[in-house]
Amino acid sequence: MSSGANILLVGAGGFIGSIVRYLLSGWVLHHTLGGKFPWSTFVVNVLGCLLIGVLSGMIERLEWFTPQMRLLLLTGLLGGFTTFSAFGLETVFLLRRGEVLIAVAYALSSVAVCVTAVWVGLRMIELLPRG
Repeated sequence: MSSGANILLVGAGGFIGSIVRYLLSGWVLHHTLGGKFPWSTFVVNVLGCLLIGVLSGMIERLEWFTPQMRLLLLTGLLGGFTTFSAFGLETVFLLRRGEVLIAVAYALSSVAVCVTAVWVGLRMIELLPRG
């Protein structure tokens, strides 16, 4: 399949995944009003991680997942739904290969560095004059 077709598969999956994330987040938010914990994002991330685990397990065991189906489902659909699932999968793959220190370093540094990057980005904008 051409790279253009692959891009369309990823885009179609991402389109659907983003819509599902929006709808699920709204539903969770509506049912958890008043709480301080960000349940919407938490539920989406947990569900995305569960789904990528199920799909990856199926891909390992079943032969009918073509490379294009993997692009559509893993990169597109789940990438649009939540990229946290890819983070979870990569961490588990490191653990399964016995790379415990790398997995721990990856998990801790990803959280610490990404939260710091958000803070830096916000701070950079706060330094700009209002307008």
